[in-house]
Amino acid sequence: MKTTKTSALQNGFRILLGVFMLLAGIGHLTFQRAEFQAQVPDWLPFSKDSVVLLSGLVELTLGLAMVFWTRQKVSVGLALALFYVLIFPGNIAQYVNGTNAFNLNSDQARLIRLFFQPVLILWALWSTGGLTYWRHRQSPAAK
Repeated sequence: MKTTKTSALQNGFRILLGVFMLLAGIGHLTFQRAEFQAQVPDWLPFSKDSVVLLSGLVELTLGLAMVFWTRQKVSVGLALALFYVLIFPGNIAQYVNGTNAFNLNSDQARLIRLFFQPVLILWALWSTGGLTYWRHRQSPAAK
């Protein structure tokens, strides 16, 4: 995938998001493991701990890629955005089931959190140049 030029601001936000992903991955594997297990939907056919450990490894990988794999940053941004889409059912399950985790102990707090997932998706795409890549790929002039 072709690399898209990004600004210093975008690069700063890309690195910041990568660091957040690294911290989330470490949390999945260590001190926040039980909190993350509370968010795993009951309908998944895997153990909650396995899902948390696997998603933690994916987050560590994506976090490192966001910070260091700059030649493929568009692909990494698209992969991270897809990851955010794939984990969204866990956030929905937390809201629907009224599960308390991460100090989200009211329906209102859990509902508000749902609106932040699209922000993360856009952040991943914008900071890596994925939005620009996608826009140019879709434009008639690019064909």
